[in-house]
Amino acid sequence: MEDAEPKSPQRRRTAGRATVTIRDVARHAGVSVATVSRALRGSDLVHPATRERVDAAIEELRFTPSQLGRSLAERRHAANGIVFPDLSGPFYAEVVLGYEEVAATLGRSVLILSTHNRESADEMVLDLAGRVDGLAVFGRTVHDDVVAEVVQRGVPVVLMARTEIAGADSVRTENVVAAASVVDHLLTHGHRRMAFLGDPVDSTDVAERWAGFRGALAQAGAEVPERTIPAGFKEDDGARVAAELTAGDLPDVVVCANDELALGLTVALAEQGIQVPGDVAVTGWDDVMAARYAGLTTVRQPMREMGARAARLLDARISGDRSEPRHDVLTTQLVVRRSCGPHPKEAHR
Repeated sequence: MEDAEPKSPQRRRTAGRATVTIRDVARHAGVSVATVSRALRGSDLVHPATRERVDAAIEELRFTPSQLGRSLAERRHAANGIVFPDLSGPFYAEVVLGYEEVAATLGRSVLILSTHNRESADEMVLDLAGRVDGLAVFGRTVHDDVVAEVVQRGVPVVLMARTEIAGADSVRTENVVAAASVVDHLLTHGHRRMAFLGDPVDSTDVAERWAGFRGALAQAGAEVPERTIPAGFKEDDGARVAAELTAGDLPDVVVCANDELALGLTVALAEQGIQVPGDVAVTGWDDVMAARYAGLTTVRQPMREMGARAARLLDARISGDRSEPRHDVLTTQLVVRRSCGPHPKEAHR
């Protein structure tokens, strides 16, 4: 699952873009950003002559070290910042747990910012970036230019469930192939009329799942919906859509962008006398704990590992062990349960 695009159309433009960054110091001294970071923390790995060049560049450019530089120079562990659109629901909890577990083993504390789609989200994130040694940002919580500004300031950034931005690390899960595998499995049940519940405009993850869904249907020669049924990520959003579905002809199956949507939809349909999977099949995405008890066919993505991987990527950049961005894609897996109907082998028993 990925969060929605922030609603405020305003982009933060500040004088901070003209501020001298650690990258400017590195270019002026003719060394890498990692070398400047090591020099700031007094590492013995930096040759004395190199340290002199770095010190001279800092003085000439009048560079004021960020929280990152100060924490390294003082040999202390500052906090990591992690930014989410919301903290409610099992998905975000799993990601945070994975991140915090790794950060704790590395001796780093974690400051969590939940923006709740506020108009001031950009300013909140920029303020947090000035108080931490590295920043993890989930999905489209803030606009690209805000992330770019944080990177420009020399603060290491790792993105989760978001497309790549220059200078930042990223970790996300595979969506397109997994969505196609969902469709292929549903086709083996004889389902042909499929609907997709989610909003690809507001989420890169959902856009990729929608693309995989449409591509698999087209390849199979099945009916391809022209549009999705727009919805957020909450159970209430799934419940709301139930009324819309029952007002017209029910599709054979509803492929939901996440498990919370699928669970909310299933319960609301049952309240109207529509049975899953007897009258309509339903699938989800994430494989949260409730999905297992509800018998929901879904795509399992490594939520906790996403958080853990983000923490490791960020630590490597903070410590200067790696200066070039890395982009990791984690594998996903189709998990078949009863919500998509009796499986073909079972049907012939």
